[in-house]
Amino acid sequence: MSVVPYKNQKEGKKAQVANMFNNISKRYDLLNHLLSMGIDIVWRKKAIKQLKKDQPKLILDIATGTGDFAIEALALNPEKVIGVDISEGMLAEGKKKIQQKKLGHLIDLQLGDSEKLLFEENKFDAVIVAFGVRNFENLEKGLADMYRVLKPGGKTVIVEFSKPKKFPFKQGYNFYFKYILPRVGKLVSKDNAAYTYLPESVQAFPDGSDFLDVLKNVGFKNTKCKPLTFGISSIYMGEK
Repeated sequence: MSVVPYKNQKEGKKAQVANMFNNISKRYDLLNHLLSMGIDIVWRKKAIKQLKKDQPKLILDIATGTGDFAIEALALNPEKVIGVDISEGMLAEGKKKIQQKKLGHLIDLQLGDSEKLLFEENKFDAVIVAFGVRNFENLEKGLADMYRVLKPGGKTVIVEFSKPKKFPFKQGYNFYFKYILPRVGKLVSKDNAAYTYLPESVQAFPDGSDFLDVLKNVGFKNTKCKPLTFGISSIYMGEK
């Protein structure tokens, strides 16, 4: 049984995740930076640097949310970044941000399902995801579709939460994720489930070498994992 935000609802994970992000979309950026103490910004920058030598011209940002990772990807000087997300609320916030920054000619945000991408095969030079793959209803299906739309030789770069293994970071992280984060998240977002779901989804996610195995299973080669900040998060890479 996959982890879902609203355990008393009968909808599948995909619909529940979309509803959850719609509910918290207006406070998402504030909470994201607050709860990570701003370090999520550093993680995104490090992830984008992994593509610097490749200089991708057309980039797909999966689970783009409010567009932060798509905006960070502009450091690579691409011709276009297309962001897709299943939450209309998150996309609305992202479109406001992009309009304010006058980036509409470079970034196009679209409503879309990461497991049924409406793009032809071999289209993108790079596919990127920040904190989105653990929300897939079917992880392998979503990764396989990312692989499908990548050009041969193209790369994926994925940032996702992981689980620290070493003392005392493991214990401190677990305490923060279990007791502090859900309370602050609930107080600010007004959604009782969203920030309880976050630690539960991280706990259920196959991080580290287990996730590299899933990437290999769908076809990615030259897979790598770079732990960040004592293993709180990781950058995963793979090539088509």
